[in-house]
Amino acid sequence: MKVVNYIKESYTELVQKVSWPTRAELMNSAIVVLIASIIIALIVWVMDLGFETIMTFVYEKLL
Repeated sequence: MKVVNYIKESYTELVQKVSWPTRAELMNSAIVVLIASIIIALIVWVMDLGFETIMTFVYEKLL
C-alpha cells in the first residue's frame, strides 16, 4: 500500500503543486542556456589554444 500511496501523492504534487513554466519562459530559458554554453565552450577553446601555443613554444626551446 505504501507504493500506491506514494504514486498517488507524487501525481497530486506534479499536477497541483508544481508550477510549470509557460512555453515562452521555457524558450527563453533554453536560449539563455544555449548562449551560455556557447560562451563557455569558446572560453575553454581559447584557453586550450593558448596552453597549446605555450607548450609548443616551451617544447621547441627545450629540444
